[in-house]
Amino acid sequence: MSLPLMRWIEPDPTDERDLTRFASLRPLTVRLLLRRGIQDLGQAYDFLSCRAGEDDPARLKGLPRAVERIRQAIRRGEKIAVYGDFDADGVTATALLTETLDALGANVIPYIPDRVDEGYGLNIPALRELWKQKVRLVVTVDCGIRSIEEVREANRGLQLIVTDHHRPAEEIPPALAVVNPKQPGCDYPFKELSGVGLAYKLSQGLLRASPPAGLQEEALLDLVALGTVADLVPLVGENRALVRRGLDRINNAARPGIEALMADAGVRRGAVDSTAIGFLLGPRLNAAGRIDDAMIAYRLLRSSEPLETQELGKQLGDLNRQRRQITEETFAAAEAQILDRDPDAFLLLADDPGFPPGIVGLAASRLVEAHYRPSIVVHRGDRESRGSCRSIPEFDITEALDCCRDLLIRHGGHAMAAGFTVATANLDALRARLVEIAATRLASTELKPVLEIDAELALDRVDETAYALLRQVQPCGMQNPEPLLLARDVEVRERWAMGNEQKHLKLILRDRRGIAWPAMFFRHGHILDDLPDRADVVYSLEYNEWNGEKRLRLLLHDLRPARPS
Repeated sequence: MSLPLMRWIEPDPTDERDLTRFASLRPLTVRLLLRRGIQDLGQAYDFLSCRAGEDDPARLKGLPRAVERIRQAIRRGEKIAVYGDFDADGVTATALLTETLDALGANVIPYIPDRVDEGYGLNIPALRELWKQKVRLVVTVDCGIRSIEEVREANRGLQLIVTDHHRPAEEIPPALAVVNPKQPGCDYPFKELSGVGLAYKLSQGLLRASPPAGLQEEALLDLVALGTVADLVPLVGENRALVRRGLDRINNAARPGIEALMADAGVRRGAVDSTAIGFLLGPRLNAAGRIDDAMIAYRLLRSSEPLETQELGKQLGDLNRQRRQITEETFAAAEAQILDRDPDAFLLLADDPGFPPGIVGLAASRLVEAHYRPSIVVHRGDRESRGSCRSIPEFDITEALDCCRDLLIRHGGHAMAAGFTVATANLDALRARLVEIAATRLASTELKPVLEIDAELALDRVDETAYALLRQVQPCGMQNPEPLLLARDVEVRERWAMGNEQKHLKLILRDRRGIAWPAMFFRHGHILDDLPDRADVVYSLEYNEWNGEKRLRLLLHDLRPARPS
């Protein structure tokens, strides 16, 4: 196999004038800041302290009207439903807003649709059922912005407030109030809030209008951190500020449900960061809606009973282990179908009636990881089929779906992830059109993932101080990635495959001082025989704890045969 596996964008040499501009900061910190577009010392301190970003919720178009109507419903004793979504963002948003409304004395119930039976977003049978339960005001979280017909139908007996962070279509739903920073006419400065982030802004508006005795805004930030990180929205600006404060809350005063998640995942208090949420806690919350009932995750987050949260946390852990196994099976089947059909297509689409609806998005992500193409996995039904899409930075998948709206029943999402429902009779036509769109837009693109390297740091300069400097850019995520470092001409002293089916690589690397560094290269066991004896490596750093001992180790992202600097 040819190494490197990715396209490396190496850091430019740091100009001495840049180091002078940031004279009070370490050179490594300066390189990290420059890579993130920070241009002066004021911006640097705002970024490092996470001070920038939070804004007045009243600046969100529609939010003052939403606050006024909800307060009116509380005064009148009207029954309110919070209508959410079955992923971690939607579940945390539902938990956050119902907690706020409970504290304000509202008569409130949660509603999260079933992924298999109802699918994503508002649906008319569910709204009719809520009306039968005497609900008269429905507040959506993390959904509804493209539910034009559903809102129009619901207006015959209900009033709706739509809060949603997804990209709107040309028409905005005719709800009583729509809260979405991406909608036309909204001058809220930060456009990338998550669903739970928007629910938090609505809660801020409510709590500031009528402060209850028992709930502070700060107590909701643990839910904001969970949902925001799990939803893969950009971790910049206000999102980063909210997540930083939410992580502090989790690590110092986590609610019982989050403590139970941490216990099942083996994460101790004080060790929760965005990586722990993204790889350990978030998947457990998502597992409920993927293969069972999202209300399990909701109940966990709202419960204050230790025995109940312990049992629910264990249940989510069991579901997550099942989810991993089903994902592997679905990915293998989808990949086999694609390799048999057209492995060189610019867009990959696999469909089967046996693909579980809750897993297709994860399988699509694995296809992108393996083949670096926009990928779609579809649960094919008799009359209707549901697909989940994952993409690459070079291809806006929701924009591509917009070009196919005449073939679709509904669709929505972001540039990198989307979902749709299509009449099964139109599935082949949809595949052909999407492949054609991708071929047109990607024909001149080198389809190989990019590694943007932050700084060059030889292994003999790696120590606890360097690790602490790297941690300054946390929390990391989309658009603020984990810092990547380059070390040249490293000796690959030992190497072996490990883990289930020998999928992972463990290496011992030796620096110029002769000091051995343990390194992991996850999901790359297949390149064991191609490893050079001396290599340039792109890596990040983490602390690994084993038998009570903590030691720095390298996480490899790519490598190549050593070449002159």
